[in-house]
Order: sequence, then structure tokens, then C-alpha cells
Amino acid sequence: MHPIIECATDISAAVKGVASVEPTFMATAEKEAALVALTEARSRLDALTMRVLAASDDIAQEHGLRDAAGWLAVETRTTQRAARRDLTLARSLSAHTFVADALMSGALRTEQAKAIADAVDALPATVEAETRDRARQTMLSLAAEHDARDLGQIGKRILDVVAPELGESQEAKVLAAEEARADATVELTVVDDGKGRCRGWFTAPSHVGKMFRRQLLAIANPARHDEADLKDESGQWKPLRRRLGEAFVEYVERFPADRTPVTGGVNATVVVTMTLEQLLSDSATALLDDGSRMSAGQARRLACEAGIIPAVLGKKSQPLDLGRQARLFTKAQRIALGLRDGGCTAQGCETSASGCHAHHDDPWSRRGLTDLANGRLLCPRHHRLAHDPRYESRIDADNSVTFTRRR
Repeated sequence: MHPIIECATDISAAVKGVASVEPTFMATAEKEAALVALTEARSRLDALTMRVLAASDDIAQEHGLRDAAGWLAVETRTTQRAARRDLTLARSLSAHTFVADALMSGALRTEQAKAIADAVDALPATVEAETRDRARQTMLSLAAEHDARDLGQIGKRILDVVAPELGESQEAKVLAAEEARADATVELTVVDDGKGRCRGWFTAPSHVGKMFRRQLLAIANPARHDEADLKDESGQWKPLRRRLGEAFVEYVERFPADRTPVTGGVNATVVVTMTLEQLLSDSATALLDDGSRMSAGQARRLACEAGIIPAVLGKKSQPLDLGRQARLFTKAQRIALGLRDGGCTAQGCETSASGCHAHHDDPWSRRGLTDLANGRLLCPRHHRLAHDPRYESRIDADNSVTFTRRR
């Protein structure tokens, strides 16, 4: 049996031998030692796998494939993408023997090895071999204190360390190339699933992603929400991704319509068409201008603050009301509501004023006025309840609102 196959067999046998051992009963120090040792062992095993994979072009020839990654993906039920990523790294490490040796020794993690190899390979072709070697050795020494993410950032400026006279100009070229690529690959896709939800994905420059995430984090800040709003339907704390998703919804729904560009004579608003009877009903639906529908309650909630235009029709389909923006609470009114209410006026809610919507007590659908006497602050959760036909609300003597589920 070949020594490498024998090694793999021994490893499998050794792991099988401890499969029934329960780590729960290990001492803390033993768990710490085991995790470090297992991580180092995994690095050594990764290095050995990469060496074999880099030398396996004959497998591709044997099976008439482009490379060994295709065969490996099928045989091991690995995705093509993962197998090809491993093959790319394996070929790269075959040209970086010092990096491969460090990985085999267990002193380096696989992702660190990739970061170092990528950084050296990214150096301009005009950089001499001696400078490349210094860059590689410098990053190997830094790997003892930095993870792969840090090494990736260090690699972009490694010439500042090993060849300062080249570093600054090279960094400028790299950044310019990255920015140009980012600008050229900007895209966004939104697809409706036909079941009341849509999914989407986008590609944007890194700084835009950082700005967008920071804006959503500000909206999702727990200080703006009460405990009930931070828990899901089962009473568990909502994960950050859920809170960021809810922040994204609020971001879109509350973006000022007067700040959007004008196309065809109107702002980028959504037109909701409904009859007066539908508008006043708790069980009706409303037609959006793209042919889809939403509940009348949802339309009423959005119209309190969002930039939607309700086109309310009479019995002969003649417009009775074509406008909503004029009834939105002004900034001065919002400040006054914040001073008066202090935050969400729902009973027991502690959401601050900055996290609230302005709501009409006497609904706009019934010609309610946009003035302080008819307005109040409600957090997004209680604002939804105010327009949810399953709940009824009562304004108490202290101006707080109590919501009760209808029987």
C-alpha cells in the first residue's frame, strides 16, 4: 500500500477509534489542547491533499475531463466550485514551496496559505524574484500573529515593507484597478416569488456596502426598539440578519418620496388603486400599479408615512383622491410629536421617538387631518397593529394606546 494511502487509512481508523468518546466530559484545558491539535492536524491533512491534487492531471486524462477537480467533485460529492477552488490553491502552492511546507508543518492555516500565495502572485511582473521571496517570507512570519483576513490586507501593501520605493505606486494601481472593476460590475436583481415575498441580490463597490450596512445597523439599533420588537414569534431574540432585513424594509418604506428622481413627471412612488369602499374595508385588497395586490390595511399603514399615492376611485371609477404627500407630517410636526409623546405611545412600549412613525388617529382614509391633535408616534411594530384588522385599539386617558386582539 502506498504510504499516502496508508496514512489516510490510519487517520480514518484513528478518528473512528474516538468517535464514541464524549467531549462534554473533558476538562477545559483538555478541550483547549484538543482544538489546537485538531486544527493543526487539519492543516497538515489539507497540505497533503493539495500536494496529491496538484499532481493529479493524469486522473483528468484517464477520464477525459478538463482537470482532476471534476472527477473529485463527483467521487466525493463535493461541489464543482469547492473542488475547483481547492485545485487552484493546490497549483498555486506547488509554486510556493515555503508556504506549502509551513502548511504541512501545521503552523499555517489553509486560508492563511491562500492569502499569502495570492498576495505574492498579485505583485507586478516587474518585481524581481528576490523581492518576491522577501515578501513571501515576511508574510509567513506575520502569519504567526495575523489571520487570513489581516494577511489579505497586509498583502496589498507588502511592497511598502519589502520595497518601499515600489509600494506606494503599486498600491495606487491596485486600488484603481479594484475600483474600476467594482464600478463595472455593479448590478442588482429583485425577483418576486408570487407568494407575497421577493428575493434579491446585488453587487456594489465595497464602500457602498459598508455605508449601506452602517445605515441599516443604525435603524436596527436595539436602543430604538423595545424588547417585544426584538423578539420573534416564538419569543426568541431575533438574529442580526432578521433585524437587518426588517431595517431594510423600513429603509425602503420610509425613504422620502420627494428625494427620489422624477420620471415621466412623477416621483418614483407606488400608485395604489382602490375604491372608497375598499379603502374603508378591513378585508379588501388594493391594486398596485404593477398589477400586484396588497391588503387595504397595508396600504393604509404605508400611506401614513411612505411615498405611495392612493388613487381612490368612486363608483364610476373616477378619482376621488389623487394625493398623499401633502398630508404627510412635516419635520417640524415630527419634532413636536417627539417632544409631546417622548416615544411610542403604545402601552408598555419603550421605543424612542427616533424609532417611531407618525400615525393618524383619525385615518387619512376617513379624511383625517394631518395636525398634532390627530397625530401620535408609534413604533413600526405597533404601527402595523394599528392598521391590522385583527386588532382593535383604544386611546387611554394618558394618551397611550392599548391594542387588543379581536375575538
